[in-house]
Amino acid sequence: MTAARPRIVAISQARMTSTRLPGKVLLEAAGKPLLVHHLERLRRTPGLDAVMLATTVNATDDPLVACAGALGVPVFRGDEQDVLGRFAGAAALAGADIVVRVTSDCPLIDPDLIGALVAAFLKGREETPPIDYRSIDVTLHPRGLDAEILTRAALDEAARLATDPDEREHVTPYVYRRPDRFRLGVPLAPAGGSHGGSHGGYRWCVDEAADYDLVRRLLERLYPVNPRFGWQDCCKILAEHPDWMDINRSIRQKTLH
Repeated sequence: MTAARPRIVAISQARMTSTRLPGKVLLEAAGKPLLVHHLERLRRTPGLDAVMLATTVNATDDPLVACAGALGVPVFRGDEQDVLGRFAGAAALAGADIVVRVTSDCPLIDPDLIGALVAAFLKGREETPPIDYRSIDVTLHPRGLDAEILTRAALDEAARLATDPDEREHVTPYVYRRPDRFRLGVPLAPAGGSHGGSHGGYRWCVDEAADYDLVRRLLERLYPVNPRFGWQDCCKILAEHPDWMDINRSIRQKTLH
């Protein structure tokens, strides 16, 4: 008798009160809010059983609940500061065995890339001992394609034991900071063995107005022609418009404290 296939759920975090660009996930591009682009792309990921939005109990986030609800995406609401607790609650509500973590300020997220991460993780689960965590290599891929995958058991242990504020806010540090406790898979590199960080300097997440300007241009150029465009299509557009790279070049990625 074979073991039952694990239930794999992608959980995306969102809130309206971003410090640098409030309400950013509901800004529009190509006729839709960025959150809609994000969730629609996420739902096309091969290997997922469900997608869920994790937001806060604040009334300011009611529009996010309405937006997700219109798409049929279930929502879990929890404490604004305890994002780890939110993820654990969402995973429990969804009955997840394995959790894919993404953030909703990544409207260009690539379903096939996340699908490759899921497949690589499942393969790693067949090893002895099985891996507990894996991520997309953000030094070789553009920022804004970020995704992590971990077992529900690892997530629950982190939610139960983590006390560091960074570990509560950023969800996964409790796991990847403890290689003695959890088996960490090698970060997923681009298909074909691309090296040298040739795409690692691209920035497609939306933290500031300049980020939105770039992402809006990419969506308005690509989405009307092919709603299922991939991240390499974005690279081709930037190769045609190298000046677009300067739009948000000066913005620095927010790091752990």
